[in-house]
Amino acid sequence: MSFPELTSTRLKLTSIASTDVESVFELFSSPEMVKYYDLEVFNEREQAEKLMRIFESRYESSSGIRWAIRLKESGKLIGTCGFNTWSEKMRSATIGYDLKPEYWNRGITTEAVFIIIRAAFSGLLPCGPLHRIQADTIPGNAASEKVLLKLGFKEEGTRRECAYLRGRYHDMKCFGLLKPDFNET
Repeated sequence: MSFPELTSTRLKLTSIASTDVESVFELFSSPEMVKYYDLEVFNEREQAEKLMRIFESRYESSSGIRWAIRLKESGKLIGTCGFNTWSEKMRSATIGYDLKPEYWNRGITTEAVFIIIRAAFSGLLPCGPLHRIQADTIPGNAASEKVLLKLGFKEEGTRRECAYLRGRYHDMKCFGLLKPDFNET
């Protein structure tokens, strides 16, 4: 199956190309953007190249998928989104997303995540149709929680100190969305 491209009113979701190194580097070199991320702030382009190889290997091994979020008119990469892991057998996946800070508070993340959820629940991805999508956030990441709640995710609880980031343990809030609860409109 070729890499699935998805579109919405303002966005085009495509594979991340080797020519996107500079944009990926800019995205992850923002301290503001990586505040709640499981990566340190990038200070070398090689870090972006390594992350891009990880995204590519997940797709090649059928264990996940990551799209470039691009503005439809210009094709400019402004973020990424996708499924960090998925299980065809369990019909479930975990979702992740990021966006350059200058594009925050415009509904772009919500729009991008909506179209990948719709594709996943419709069976348009290599993993087959999903029944459940999970997202995890570090408490305090109100913007991410707002996106999830707007899309119909339910907060399911907090896993205590289950993530080790930047030299310390963090709780993670778990959100889940079931296919019957997803509003496609």
